[in-house]
Amino acid sequence: MKIILCIQRNFFAIAIVISHFIGASNLSAQLRHKNKNGYDFSAVEHKIQTWVDSSYYSGASIIVAKNDTVVYEKIFGNYNRDTQVFIASAGKWLAAATIASVVEKTKLSWDDKVKKWLPEFKDIKGEATLRQLFSHTSGFPDYQPKDSVTDDYQTLEESVKHIVNLPAESQPGTSFHYGGLAMQVAGRMAELATAKDFETIFQQNIAMPLGMKNTHFVPVDDSGGHSPMLGGGAKSTLYDYAHFLEMISHDGNYKGKQILKPESIAEMQSDQLGNARIVEPEYVEKVRAEKHNGIYGLGEWREEVDAKGNAVLISSPSWAGAYPWIDKTTNTYGFFLTHVNVDKANKTGFSSFYNSPVLPIMIRDVYKNSALPKEVKTGFVDVGDAKLYYEELGKGGPLIFIHGHSFDHSEWDPQFFEFAKKYRVIRYDCRGYGYSDKPKEDLAFLHADDLLKLMNKLKIKKAHFVGLSMGGFIATDFLALHQDRLLSIVAASGDIFPVPGPSEPWTKDQLAVRRAEIRKLEQKGTMSQKWDWLNGLMSNGGTNLEEIRRALWDMIYKWDQWQPLHAEPRLVLGNDAVAILKKQKITVPVMVLTAEADKNGINKLMECVPSATQVIVPNAGHVSNLENPVDFNRLVMGFLKNK
Repeated sequence: MKIILCIQRNFFAIAIVISHFIGASNLSAQLRHKNKNGYDFSAVEHKIQTWVDSSYYSGASIIVAKNDTVVYEKIFGNYNRDTQVFIASAGKWLAAATIASVVEKTKLSWDDKVKKWLPEFKDIKGEATLRQLFSHTSGFPDYQPKDSVTDDYQTLEESVKHIVNLPAESQPGTSFHYGGLAMQVAGRMAELATAKDFETIFQQNIAMPLGMKNTHFVPVDDSGGHSPMLGGGAKSTLYDYAHFLEMISHDGNYKGKQILKPESIAEMQSDQLGNARIVEPEYVEKVRAEKHNGIYGLGEWREEVDAKGNAVLISSPSWAGAYPWIDKTTNTYGFFLTHVNVDKANKTGFSSFYNSPVLPIMIRDVYKNSALPKEVKTGFVDVGDAKLYYEELGKGGPLIFIHGHSFDHSEWDPQFFEFAKKYRVIRYDCRGYGYSDKPKEDLAFLHADDLLKLMNKLKIKKAHFVGLSMGGFIATDFLALHQDRLLSIVAASGDIFPVPGPSEPWTKDQLAVRRAEIRKLEQKGTMSQKWDWLNGLMSNGGTNLEEIRRALWDMIYKWDQWQPLHAEPRLVLGNDAVAILKKQKITVPVMVLTAEADKNGINKLMECVPSATQVIVPNAGHVSNLENPVDFNRLVMGFLKNK
């Protein structure tokens, strides 16, 4: 519990003025507008618009297709439908398909060694195979040395001449190191097998059959004539790349014409790492919070795999932000086309490479929301200076679930439908989280007052509260301020949040210290805050702890991080709650649900409310409602009985 509280102090009560986030539009004004296909992509649109408003991108475009139907398309900023963009590593997927087409039509094999086609490679690099060149396991250097000549060669032949004498970094097949230099050698092998230059191979075998009229590997810039950079030099457009994804998603078939054999598609998507050592944490672990050894195929990442090891979410992310993916769990493919403003991104610690992959997770939410039972009421409540998203289901006594910091209403999936069998259940997104509006740095309010206004709008006189972590702090604040509106409260992993309350406004010195801390966090990268927060939540728990890692991460990944990037008002009573609670007689039933992993900690709420009862959730850590929902639900149901 101490670890979690320490992290919460750093993340939940962060003070900094960063104006580029203030300008981002509020989501609520856009949400709940279903398109003609019956889907609401407003959250996705808001996320991308925020990136554009923050000047990370001058423009962007996105296309999403489900079951071969385009269900979403949107243009942002200064882009248009035909904007051609350098797609960096998103071109690796195109290059792999081009190599596969050569393997199909010539004597070139994925198992051919480099030295078979390029005998000048006389050292260990010559033992690397074509498949190793395209799966980052060849042992070749990732990139040209910094003191090397500029990689502006006119042909792949010339490019390879500057690679042949570079020292190998490891034995072929022993290590996975993400880079692109080895792909130049693979491209040259394809050229020798076909007696054609790589751009011609790509155009004839892939681009032209797919109608990709505006996609090229060369020229890579306006000076023209440079050798193709297979690992990161392609240009493309939104619909060009969508044609490619349609072909891949249909096992090589595009509108009735077989571009690549199904066997080639399967080879590209299969695990190509074998026993190669992965330097952790790698891309997949960082964006999906899950470890598996088969993270890469041929020119594409295997972001998620099923129980049998088959890839179900594949992609080719780029450092510049362009991100193509195929999600087999939803029969969806999509392409996010953009190119990052490096100076702006570096200044605020924004990573295009690690942010774009949140999109398929958000799109899964779109489908999930569209499939909610018709009995579930969804909407927004205007609390005066913000709108809060909520969902409601069931009849009976009102029961309100309040989520934890960095989470959203979906935290309560294991409870929402179960408790709705007996209660009128409401779950909502606190201001600054999920679909609700963001706070403003100069606008003071309390989460507890937002909750009171939500109850008034929904015509709820009294309600049971169940809050976890931050949700428990909010429930405690509400108990201190409005106990006459409560039937009971359950504070799970909740307590008196030990931070200054509204009676102690920020001082100039405190703000200066926080600004310095935030600058350090930005230098480290804003995604590092999310990774550190997840690691803190996963620091202790029961035997099922690892099973909730992905669920926690998906919520944290989608979180906008408003709190750690702004001078946050005093949104909870914090230490002020102690005196307020002790001055009054608390008659509302209170249960403190403490996770077994935290049972030895001191709980200040128990001191302030002597009538409160403390109950242990067995085999659970901080997020007990997800880690052990069976016992969590049983204990809460038992507490609520007859109340």
